[in-house]
This record gives sequence, C-alpha cells and structure tokens, in this order.
Amino acid sequence: MPSATLGDSFQSFFDAVDQFVSNLASVRFGPLALALAFFTAYLTLRARASFNILRAAYPTERFRFREIWGAYFAGYGFNAVIPARGGDIVRLFLTKTSIPRSSYPAVAASFVVELGFDIAMGSLILVFAFTQGVFPKPPDFARLDAFDLSYFAQHPRFTLFLLTALVVGSLLAFALLSVRVKAFWERVRQGFTILRDRRRYLREVFGVQFAGWCFRFAAFWMLLEAFKVGGSVKNVLLVLGVNAVSAAVPFTPQGAGVQQALLVKVFAGTAGASTVAAYSVGQQIAIGALTFGVGFAALVFIFRVRSFKEIIRRGREDRAEETGRRAKAGVSDEAAGGG
Repeated sequence: MPSATLGDSFQSFFDAVDQFVSNLASVRFGPLALALAFFTAYLTLRARASFNILRAAYPTERFRFREIWGAYFAGYGFNAVIPARGGDIVRLFLTKTSIPRSSYPAVAASFVVELGFDIAMGSLILVFAFTQGVFPKPPDFARLDAFDLSYFAQHPRFTLFLLTALVVGSLLAFALLSVRVKAFWERVRQGFTILRDRRRYLREVFGVQFAGWCFRFAAFWMLLEAFKVGGSVKNVLLVLGVNAVSAAVPFTPQGAGVQQALLVKVFAGTAGASTVAAYSVGQQIAIGALTFGVGFAALVFIFRVRSFKEIIRRGREDRAEETGRRAKAGVSDEAAGGG
C-alpha cells in the first residue's frame, strides 16, 4: 500500500479535531481535571529529578528549584506548539541562566542523564505494546495516515541512510571536539556527575522519575475515562507505547498526526472511531494547553520575559557576555568549548 501523503496526514488530524469538537459536550470534566492535576504532578517530579542532577553537578552554586521547575514547564509547553522539540532550546537557556557560573555543555549533559529512565521504561512499554496484537508492527507503519512515520516506513533505504548519516556525523563531531576542545568535554562530564554515585542516582533521579511516571500513568487513565474510551492498565500502557513511538518522530508538536493514526489503529476494537478520534486530539489539546499556559506563566512571573524572541535575544546577550569574560581572562572561546 502507498504511504500516506502530507495531505492525508493533515486531513486525518483535522478530521480528529472535528470529532473532538463534536464530542466536546460528552467529555467528563471531573476525570479531565484530575488528569491535568496528575500530569502537573508528573512534570513537577521530573523537574525535581532535573534539579537533583544539576545540584550534583554544581554543589557549590546557589540556585532554586523554582527556576528549574519554571524552565522545565516552559520547555515542555513550547514543545507542545513548536515542532522538532524547539522548546528544549528554551529550557536549556533558562536553566543555564538560573545557575551561576554554569555552562551550556554541562546543562545539556544533565538533560541526557534524564533519558536513562525514559529508555528503560519506554523499552518495557513497547515490548508490552507489540505483544498485544493490536499495536501495529514497524512494517505496518507505512499503512498509517501519518506522513512522517509512513514515509520512513515506506522508504527503509532512506531511513537507514538518514540514521547512518546521523551516527557518522555524531562520531565526527565527537572526534573533532575530543581533539580540539578538551575543556568542552570536562563540562560535559560535569553534567554526568550524579552517575558516579549509583545510590544517589537511583534515589534522587531514577526513583523520583518513577514516582512521576506513576502520576503520568494515572493522568492517562483519567484522560481515557474523560473521553469515554475506558481506563485500564492495558489501555494506558498502549497509550504510553503510542507516545513513545510519536516521540521518536518529533517533526510535529507532540507528534500530532502520528498519535492520531496510531491511537485509531490501537483502539479500533475498543471504542467507536469517532470516540477514539476525539480522544486522540482531546488529550493533546488538554495537555498542550495546560503545559503551554503554565510554561508561559513561568516565563512572565519567574523569568520576567514575555516572548520567545526575547528569550533568543537574552540568549545572545548571555553568550556575548560570557565570551567577553573569557576574553578578559585570556582564555579563547574555542579552547573553552564555546560553553
């Protein structure tokens, strides 16, 4: 079967939006409110884990959890409306400027530490999802009405080429930086400091992230109840499996299009097509509105900025100031790693 065109993908998404609007009156707002409260708790615990990682990297610096929490929500909120995870840039800048004498390489490395839990839990969830008989296998992705996912599945040679190019590019960058910018890698290692203490990592990062994951599980259970798809352990794990796949193709905000196509396929025998379509869009709108609203409020009331452009401007100013400080200290920006 031919892969979905870009027009098919957009049509599928907007059809789901239409179903959501049509079914809005039937949404159960009690479970929806609980879902949003649980999701807020989930992100707060994720932010706490990030704070603990940064505290290990910068034990002598004074910074507050409020700023790290605000940066996390701002980044997540902007990812809800900006494709290709543009919100991560917002979070990186806000986090770096919240910690005195910090560096971009170390802060970025601290974000990588968070992926350990995500990879471990995501792998288990995907194994479960693929064994349930309703989750499409990777070769079947080409038949879904999601252009980006369908295109990669329909063109395996291009996908392999793209992955190979990314790996080779990463290895070349690693080799060049290893030779030319030793200080850069020292800062990267600083971001991984907490991994040197296994007990502390398990207690302050992995354990906190697991507690957050439990709230995320409860949030999606309530969302399934709110849109009358039906909450259950199996259904929630299937939704989390869909989220894991859509996160791997971040070309649209929150994987819009990919999530709708997968959810309709997964729940085809569980609820009506219109109900599933309404849920697929409804959960994204609810989470997107919540996180973008909280994130924008954090920008205004915590960081005193009012637009994405102002963040970019402050980032450039911060970069220029840091370069100036290093020039005065007699250390070239290249030797210091550009951080």
